[in-house]
Amino acid sequence: MRILLVEDDPVLQAVMLRSLTDAGHRVDAAGDGSTAQHLWHVQAYDAVLLDLNLPLSKRPGAEMVSGLDLLRERRAKADKTPVLVLTARNRTDERIAGLDAGADDYLGKPFELAEVEARLRALVRRSQGADDQTQVGQLVLDRKARRILIAGQELILPARELEVLWELMSPPGRTVSKKDLSNKLSGFEEALADNALEAFISRLRKKLAPSGASIRTLRGLGYLMEEARP
Repeated sequence: MRILLVEDDPVLQAVMLRSLTDAGHRVDAAGDGSTAQHLWHVQAYDAVLLDLNLPLSKRPGAEMVSGLDLLRERRAKADKTPVLVLTARNRTDERIAGLDAGADDYLGKPFELAEVEARLRALVRRSQGADDQTQVGQLVLDRKARRILIAGQELILPARELEVLWELMSPPGRTVSKKDLSNKLSGFEEALADNALEAFISRLRKKLAPSGASIRTLRGLGYLMEEARP
């Protein structure tokens, strides 16, 4: 997943960034409202982790702003990115305010990182209309466990190859453009070259050969996951 992490506590931000990155996600981090607003405007995300109490900018002594204002602005522009609000404000009225502003879920601090990941997966599944498991031929993607199975046997993939496969199977049968795949795999300041993406696809095709699933190239459009043709 491509995730925007908005958290002004540098220690907590660093811990969450490391945890999410180690889990195979591509994460852009913002510690203030202005940076978060810019990143969310220029980059599409699968999900946003949003703190509520934020400095407006990186300038020392900057005034504080609410993450809910940023959320309301994006929702007013018809942005439907799933948003998980993370905050020390855990009162019922504040939770209601967050949900009314357009948040999809709400988690009070302190929290377990494993729960953050589980809630993120659930939000993205709901937004994509995807089930916990998706199957093409004998290839199964188990989103909840982040596992790939071929005929019941687990296939271990590097994080980026797993991310490509995850996108192609969410859901299968839809065309995914090269640009979208590159965005999922790139850091904010690091663009993924076309030949690097093609290398990921080539390696995946070889590994998926026994599964009865196939990645088809649609020239000028992108890639499509489907059952292999006889």
